[in-house]
Amino acid sequence: MKKIVLALSMALASLPLWAQSNAAAGNTDLEAEKRRLSSEREVIEKRFVEERAACYKKFAVEGCLQESRSRRRKETDNIKRQETAINDIQRQRSGAAELQKLDQKAAAQRPVDTPEKQQQSIQDQKDREQRAADHAASRASTAAEAAERERQFQSKQQAHADEQAKAAQRRAEAPEAVRRFQEKQRRAAEHKANLERQNANRDKPRGAPLPPPPAEPAKP
Repeated sequence: MKKIVLALSMALASLPLWAQSNAAAGNTDLEAEKRRLSSEREVIEKRFVEERAACYKKFAVEGCLQESRSRRRKETDNIKRQETAINDIQRQRSGAAELQKLDQKAAAQRPVDTPEKQQQSIQDQKDREQRAADHAASRASTAAEAAERERQFQSKQQAHADEQAKAAQRRAEAPEAVRRFQEKQRRAAEHKANLERQNANRDKPRGAPLPPPPAEPAKP
């Protein structure tokens, strides 16, 4: 039975920490967890619709939409992983309960076994539990690898979206940059022309000085 508890704990690795501890003890209300995830999904979809409407009011529309889609996909995938974990736990619980019923029924019907048969029954039960635990571990490992691949893919998608947004921003700023450059060139040309005029004025020869006024005649 300890092997089954271990398998349940591994299957619940995608749930929040508080839910993991409760599930290990068999206290988690899985149906309530499903309702919680459904409510979270509705919140994500509602926010996605609002973000799309806001994106169409911005200049870099496509970059904004890609970022919103990426966030929605990441959060939805997280909910899917939790739902898968819950479904696994429900199946494990159901299977464990069914095995326990079968064992109890068989124990009630069969005569008292010899020590050798009892030991063989114990070993068979251990083997079944080990196979169930190995199967759960394999599923958990596969889910972890898939989650890592998805994380890497989302990271690349986000980097690509960021680069596109930057490129769009550069294209939007290009006309203003050209205008500033042309204005700088115009001012430089005007400054150069002013300097040339000032230098030309300084180099012109000065005119001959005016003759002195005639002397006044002497008074008698």
